[in-house]
Amino acid sequence: MLQKFDLSTPRENFYNITSQVREAVSASGVKDGIAVVFCPHTTAGITINENADPDVVHDMLLGLAKAYPDRPEFRHGEGNSAAHLKATAVGSSATVIIEGGRLLLGTWQSIWFCEFDPPRKRAFSVKVIGD
Repeated sequence: MLQKFDLSTPRENFYNITSQVREAVSASGVKDGIAVVFCPHTTAGITINENADPDVVHDMLLGLAKAYPDRPEFRHGEGNSAAHLKATAVGSSATVIIEGGRLLLGTWQSIWFCEFDPPRKRAFSVKVIGD
């Protein structure tokens, strides 16, 4: 089963999409399998990381900004080369095991949509595959 979700991203940030992924798993009826979360954008990504402390998202955004700063020598006409680099580093998908109808995430883990080129109207898809 494939389910698509829309998302508005007013600023560069990580947006917690765990509840939408859980919704897709629940709607699928799959008890054991995998959920693949996919972002079809070149300046955004998907990651799994901590949700307990909001400073983690702050620090990840800061680290990515330091690792991939905007540079005057970039040639891309839209002026968002740093966003492309960040999205490439983060990746465009994540796969989560489903066991007993539930996402097999760690205690502190959540699934994040990572926006690097705001503001945008975005989408992501969840493909649930059962055993």
